[in-house]
Amino acid sequence: MERLQKVIARSGVTSRRKAEALILAGKVKVNSKVVTELGTKVSSKDTVEVEGIIIENEPKVYYIINKPAGCISAVSDDLNRRVVVDYLRKKGVTERIFPVGRLDYDTTGALILTNDGELANLLMHPKNEIDKVYLVRCQGIVNSDVIRKLRSGIKLANYITQKAQVDLISIDKKNKSSQVRITIHEGKYHQVKLMFEAVGHPVKKLRRERYAFLDVHGLKPGEFRRIKIHEVKQLFVLATHKVPKRNYKIRRY
Repeated sequence: MERLQKVIARSGVTSRRKAEALILAGKVKVNSKVVTELGTKVSSKDTVEVEGIIIENEPKVYYIINKPAGCISAVSDDLNRRVVVDYLRKKGVTERIFPVGRLDYDTTGALILTNDGELANLLMHPKNEIDKVYLVRCQGIVNSDVIRKLRSGIKLANYITQKAQVDLISIDKKNKSSQVRITIHEGKYHQVKLMFEAVGHPVKKLRRERYAFLDVHGLKPGEFRRIKIHEVKQLFVLATHKVPKRNYKIRRY
C-alpha cells in the first residue's frame, strides 16, 4: 500500500505536490469514488483516476535527447509548435513520457525524458544538487570580476541564485563575445540567461552540455538514446545522496 499522491507522481502524470492539490480539489477518484484525503493509501489492485484519466502502470522508461533549437520542452503545445516529445514519437516511443525540467525554445542540449515521476521530482529539486552544465556564448568580453559575481550568486528579481561553478573558456575580441561554462543546481525560469543579463553580458547562444553525468556526445540535434539501467540507478543514488557523488565517474571536458 502506498500514499495516493506518491502513486500519481510515480505514474508521470504530475508532480507529487500537484497531485496533492488535485486530490484536495476533488479531481482524483479511487475505484470510481472521489477521494480528498491526502493520507489515503492504495494498492496495485485499485483503479486511480486523475481528472477522468485512469492511471496505467506503464513500464518505466528513460531517455536523453539532444534537444534542438526551435522546439518546446513539453508534451503538447496550444499553438501547435513542435514539442520535444515529437522526436521520440516519430521513432516509435509510445509511453506517456515527459521532459525532466525545461530548456528554452532556443536552448539546445541534454534533456532527460521519462515517465518516472518519482525520479523526475528528485532530479529537479534544488536540495538534491544535481549538476546542470551549460556552455554560454555571451555578448562582450567577460573579465574576472564578472566570473566572481556569477560564482558567488546573482540577485535577480525575487531571489538570489546559489553559488555556481563558472569558468571562462574563450574570448572573441573580433566579435566582442565570450564563451563561458557554468554549472548550477537550480532550474528556475530563464535562470542562466537572467544571470548573464544581470552582469551585463546577454546570452547569444546557450547549450546544456550535461545533466548530472549524462551528456549527448554522439547525438545529433533531435537524436536520443535510452538511458541504461545502471545510469538510472546512478541518477537515483545522486539524487538521494546515498553515497558520495565523487564515487561516480564524470566525463571531463
